[in-house]
Amino acid sequence: MLSSLHGSLSVTLSRARVGVNVEDSKRRFFSGCRLCALPVFALGLFISRLWQDYNLKPHRTRSFKLSDKKFLEKVTDVVGLYLNPPDKSLVVCIDEKSQIQALDRTQPGLPLKKGRCGTMTHDYKRNGTTTLFAALEVAQGKVIGQCYARHRHQEFLKFLQRLDAEFAGDVKLHVVMDNYGTHKHPRVQRWLKRHARFIPHFVPTSSSWLNLVERWFGELTGKRIRRGVFVSVEDLQKAIEEFLAAWNSDPKPFVWTATVDSIVEKLNRCKQTLERIKPGCTRPRMRKNKGK
Repeated sequence: MLSSLHGSLSVTLSRARVGVNVEDSKRRFFSGCRLCALPVFALGLFISRLWQDYNLKPHRTRSFKLSDKKFLEKVTDVVGLYLNPPDKSLVVCIDEKSQIQALDRTQPGLPLKKGRCGTMTHDYKRNGTTTLFAALEVAQGKVIGQCYARHRHQEFLKFLQRLDAEFAGDVKLHVVMDNYGTHKHPRVQRWLKRHARFIPHFVPTSSSWLNLVERWFGELTGKRIRRGVFVSVEDLQKAIEEFLAAWNSDPKPFVWTATVDSIVEKLNRCKQTLERIKPGCTRPRMRKNKGK
């Protein structure tokens, strides 16, 4: 290990063209902390070169979790709607963005100028929250949204009633949504049975990335909410409504390109890697009986 490190240091130091003797630098590198500044710098260059050569990004992380037993069945159902939507029907993706905070900064930020990015204070004042129910019509990219104070099945039913009015007629609506308890409440299920043109499709557990409305939530967060200053909940709701109006004046549909085969292939590679790290971790977990 030390010999390979010595060789790597020699190559890196020579490439960096530092004006010192390489062997002397290696000796000082292992002699003490006070004299190791230059070799440490060279070691940093060596590590940086490794990251670039192998396209490694250890400073970045993404959340990931294997889904439920019916993953393949649900993925095939939802992806099929995106790639081959049924005739004389609309595909609508529904979800909620809950607990959106109305944040007010303690001081005004400095404006953007040449050589300096815009600034904002690290601290803020909370002025309440709101929940946004949104439905993305996949074909045209239009979004129907409504803010509510709470996030319950009562509010979800009101939003479904609005969708029923917005999409007038007998056209069938294939509704894509997640497995949140609000969507499977008995009153919601009874309402869906009475309105047969609403056909629910549930994404797999822990797979919100399959719901295209989440992509639109990213647009809303990045372009309007994250850098915004809101002195009240009403101010926040007004900003969301303005963003909705601007989006729908020139909607841009999100085009789904991933096939079921490509998703399953990535899933299999993931399982193989996880099994090498911890054998048996990808097997279904057995639920413990509460009576025991």
